[in-house]
Amino acid sequence: MPQIELAPEEIEMLRAILESYLSDLRMEISHTDSMDFREGLKKREVFLKKMLRQLEATVEG
Repeated sequence: MPQIELAPEEIEMLRAILESYLSDLRMEISHTDSMDFREGLKKREVFLKKMLRQLEATVEG
């Protein structure tokens, strides 16, 4: 599995970017009428949450 090494400052910056995008994505999901498009956005949301959990574990670990 490929790995990326990040400095603590880079991890924090990436976390902030992902959280900001996740917030925007939630707004987009709530305003989307197309069920197919909404499902795609929800899959993206799940992926982002997974990435954020992994970043948190990296910082804590």
